Amino acid sequence: MRYYPVPESSIQMPDVIKAVRMAFWDHGNGNFKMPPKSYVPLPGGDFRTMPSYLPSLKTAGVKVVNVHPDNRVQGLPTVMGTIILLDPPTGRPVAILNATGLTDLRTGAAAAVATSALAPVKQGTLGMIGAGRQARSGLLAIKEVFGIESVRVWSRSLKTSEHLVVEFPALDITVTSPGHAADSDVLLTTTPSIKPVVMNDWISDGTHINAIGADAPGKQELESILLKRAEVFVDDLEQAIHSGEINVPISSGLLCPDTIRGTLGEVLVGKIQRRSRETVTIFDSTGIAITDLAVASEAVKQGSFIELPFPTG
Repeated sequence: MRYYPVPESSIQMPDVIKAVRMAFWDHGNGNFKMPPKSYVPLPGGDFRTMPSYLPSLKTAGVKVVNVHPDNRVQGLPTVMGTIILLDPPTGRPVAILNATGLTDLRTGAAAAVATSALAPVKQGTLGMIGAGRQARSGLLAIKEVFGIESVRVWSRSLKTSEHLVVEFPALDITVTSPGHAADSDVLLTTTPSIKPVVMNDWISDGTHINAIGADAPGKQELESILLKRAEVFVDDLEQAIHSGEINVPISSGLLCPDTIRGTLGEVLVGKIQRRSRETVTIFDSTGIAITDLAVASEAVKQGSFIELPFPTG
């Protein structure tokens, strides 16, 4: 048996981005099986199960992942996950992976794929609302596809913002107000907020926003009027309606599913595109299981898994 407790250490961000882009490509072409994630409430948070099948990679599996916002006070990650990979023809479990770090990587990579596909400029200012693990991953990924001239970051925790400044000394990072951070060419939001933290008036025409934080019913980072103003692209419509950035405006009747522009996969395969350079675009990222499968498969290529031998006959 081989054991790698941190499989994310064996793969590089460009490879993660490539794997995630291909998963979205398959999504755009309808070449996947993926029911929406299911939620089980727990004291202090919840856990989700995320099954899927990607024929192009000849793999299937399920991720079990928790979200407990107060874990930091206990010295634990807010998000922890495990992925089990299956052999599709037999259903045999073939590997189990620690998906905690992999989840961070695939979340950041999804934002990078959306930025490269939807941002009207290829370099400029990156704004960040939130400065935790997902923000760090987003910064690592976006700088691979977008020429970052400067970074403006705001977080409820000054300590986490200052950590980013120290960790990325080569980048021009300023800790600032939320309104100033939002006034950027590309904006990344990664908070667990249940009420808007980004106002419509702060966002200039042509801005691309990666809305990452809303990943469960009731969460919302962006003012609803901003969603009405923008072209909204989702990772998966059924899942986003239930638990993405659009879930609150849709449940309250301020938006309807028909107003959603489409999926990121549809953009990648050329079925749709942003209407103009002046429109605000929003990528509503809920985190889809096929991207977890793709990144886990990449980690397995590097031997970053626990083998699960089963008896034969």
